[in-house]
Amino acid sequence: MMLKSIHHIAIICSDYEKSKAFYVHKLGLQVIQETYREERGSYKLDLSLNGTYAIELFSFPDPPARQTEPEAAGLRHLAFTVSSLDEAVQELLKKGIETEPIRTDPLTGKRFTFFFDPDQLPLELYEQ
Repeated sequence: MMLKSIHHIAIICSDYEKSKAFYVHKLGLQVIQETYREERGSYKLDLSLNGTYAIELFSFPDPPARQTEPEAAGLRHLAFTVSSLDEAVQELLKKGIETEPIRTDPLTGKRFTFFFDPDQLPLELYEQ
């Protein structure tokens, strides 16, 4: 098997409008296409990051809760690279999004922090 790249990350949200506003208006991802699937009672929102297809945001009626602790089994978190971690943190704070204290990765020496989406999905900013 010759994997070429990651195609997308799929996220199921509990409140579609709230999550859509978070990813589009607060984080700045661009809407490619929004589809409502009547037979499922759900939305699928295709989002890009700087022109690259990145996230499929889904809504389903009454999705079960998921553990969000970073050390729980399963997907740990979604990380975004930023040029300036300090500027990115300040932008999030201005938009009412709290972040954890900035830490330094002991293996790479790079700085990073975590914040959470409306469903408490851990998101990371990693300075490059």
